[in-house]
Amino acid sequence: MFYIFLSICCSVTVSVMLKLARRYQIDVYQAITWNYSAALLLTWIFLHPHFSQLANSSLAIYFVLGVLLPSLFLVIAASVKYSGIVRTDVAQRLSLFIPVLSSFLLFSEKPDLVKIVGISIGFLALICLIPFNQKRSVRRRSSFSWFYLMLIFLGMGVIDILLKQVAKVNNLSSSLFIVFSLAFAVSLLGLLYQVSTKRMRFSWPHIPIGWLLGTANFGNILFFIKAHQTLSDRPSYVFSSMDVGVIVLGASIGLLVFKEKLSWLNVSGIALGLVAILINSFHDSLVHLFAAVF
Repeated sequence: MFYIFLSICCSVTVSVMLKLARRYQIDVYQAITWNYSAALLLTWIFLHPHFSQLANSSLAIYFVLGVLLPSLFLVIAASVKYSGIVRTDVAQRLSLFIPVLSSFLLFSEKPDLVKIVGISIGFLALICLIPFNQKRSVRRRSSFSWFYLMLIFLGMGVIDILLKQVAKVNNLSSSLFIVFSLAFAVSLLGLLYQVSTKRMRFSWPHIPIGWLLGTANFGNILFFIKAHQTLSDRPSYVFSSMDVGVIVLGASIGLLVFKEKLSWLNVSGIALGLVAILINSFHDSLVHLFAAVF
């Protein structure tokens, strides 16, 4: 649970920084590009990658992640532009269905009553936390807006599954180094293209901003994988606790720090999210309790 907590904190930090970036008119794409360079450097300094033990079977996973991570940022930006913040947010949150189902279909996790109850309450919490205020969505629409939403739904789910696969690899340090290297290369090529075609103006201050973002992003991915390694037999617990925890903490910070307004339904979602996390955290104790009672 400790690794999940650290990953949640890092993930919410990334979200807060991106929110502040829009407020202070920071180019998010440039910050995201340099974020991967910081994550790459931190992997080299703290994890000391060794490439002699790399499994060839994992190279395809590294490549897909390296391309998918930065590409999904662009899809999310396009979705916000054409589909609105509300619908984009819903697509990201509902993507939890994919990794949770994969826990039982692909990773051979056995469902039980406590898991089903905890996951069900978690999904209910997600629905309650979705901002249904349509006034916040943008007016501009595209006939392909549904396509962006579907890409986000599938992309976020696939990334979670692939990170679970990376957690199964013994050489974690080299795995992360390769993933961040590919992500940085893809992002940098996109940045150079936009600068060369004068679609974007390069700005030096975005480099240190990206490094701060990359530090939090590095922690998010590292601790997420560590959580899967520690709880390798309970991937659904990691997926659901992580997603619900991020939303509960994010909503709380939005309320307390950014003075965002929450409806009674959103507050109920936070409470349900905490209940779901507690159920997942005390899973074994609850299983023994139910066995003793029934």
